[in-house]
This record gives sequence, C-alpha cells and structure tokens, in this order.
Amino acid sequence: MKNILLSLALCVGLAASAQQTKLMIRAKAKDAKFIGTSIGGAYILIKDVVTDQILAQGMTKGSTGNTDLIMNTPKQRYGVQSDTATAGFLATLDLEGPLFVTVEALAPFQRKNARAKASVQLWVIPGKDILEDGIVLEFPGFVVDILSPNTHQYIPLKSVSQGLDVKANIVMMCGCPIEKGGQWDSEGMEVKAQVKKDGKSITTLTLDNPSRNLFEGKLEVMEAGNFEITVYAYDPRSGNTGVDRINYVVTN
Repeated sequence: MKNILLSLALCVGLAASAQQTKLMIRAKAKDAKFIGTSIGGAYILIKDVVTDQILAQGMTKGSTGNTDLIMNTPKQRYGVQSDTATAGFLATLDLEGPLFVTVEALAPFQRKNARAKASVQLWVIPGKDILEDGIVLEFPGFVVDILSPNTHQYIPLKSVSQGLDVKANIVMMCGCPIEKGGQWDSEGMEVKAQVKKDGKSITTLTLDNPSRNLFEGKLEVMEAGNFEITVYAYDPRSGNTGVDRINYVVTN
C-alpha cells in the first residue's frame, strides 16, 4: 500500500511540475504570404527529437495575411508580419523540463504535386511561449496544375489540326495570384511546356499569361502517338520553381 501511495504521489508531483508552453507555427511561401485555409493549409507535426514521439499535430488555419504588411513594408528587427487573422497552428505542450523538438510542416497539404516538407529543430523551455509570428517555416516554389490536355486523354488527330491547346494554372505556394503587372508579376517569370512523343523530346513551348493564374500556348500536332507534357515555372528573381507533368494520347 505504501508503494502504491508513493507512486501516486510521484505521479501527482510530476503532473504538478509540468508547465504549459505555447508554440505558434506558421508556414510561409517564399516571396509571398502565409499558407492558410484558402489553399488547404499546412500540416504541422511537433516531435521529440530523441523518441520521435508526436507531441502535437494539426493544420494551419486562417488567412494568408496582410499583403501590404508582408510584401510592401520593410521588415524591422523584431517586427511582426502576422496579425490575429493570419494562418497558423497554435500548439500547447506540457513540459517538465527543456525539450529538444523537431517542428515539421507539409505544405500546401492538399496540392500533392507541389507539397513539400520543411523542418527545424529547437529547444522549447517550460512556460516560455513562442508566439506572434512564432516559428515560421518557408516554402519555395509554385503550385502548377496542367488544365489541358487532361491526364491520359485520348485526342483524335483530326480534332487538333489547328493545334492543341496547352493550359496551366499557376499560383504561389500560398495560393496568391500571378498576373501581368500584379504583386506577383508574371512578366519576370519563365513558363514553358516541354513535350515528348513516344519518349523522345520534340519541342519546348513558351506559355503566355493572358489572365490571372492562366498560362497557355498552342502546340502543333502532326502525328499520332503517346505524348508527355512537363510544364515548369521559374522566377529568376526569387528562385521559385514549380512543375506539373501529364501524359496523353493522340489517335489516328
């Protein structure tokens, strides 16, 4: 009985010594805004480095943030780029002592062809919250989605005598829009479609940006075969890149 009481007392003592510690985790697109609800969020994991035990997990939720504050206002030392509506994941950890953790994010979580992983390791200390901007993980890149032709689409050769429309939708990793003269100006970006027929490269097509997020071009098709299109986006100003790839068939 004494042993049981002693064990209970120790458990109560340990529980009483644990302190709640809050961590704000945010995911941010490189040269853009925060990754939030509008594009499906970022999936956050906080793990004990030694045991790999998951201490907290969840999605970032909220807005992409204030465009003028994030993109147009010079950042000051200790300055804050987020506000109460900005997307983030608030974790609450019960800590008995300092703990070395891995903070990991997968984003944008719903866009599988663009989803990337970023992580950082740090000490968290009982009762010492990390809030406001918190821990910000950066995600370079673009989300590229080929709209036309469709995956494994069968296309009669006679139907593309005037050329095959190649279209792609491209946004920043936060979902922010790309357009000529916009905050994210397409004029400085390179967007091209690399085309293979029966496994051999046949041409590279430059895609123009006629409207917000839409890039398109016309591909000359002379014969039937199995085709593959890789659309890539590249911005030399930021180093952001993105790719999507599909296969389709042209029939006689």
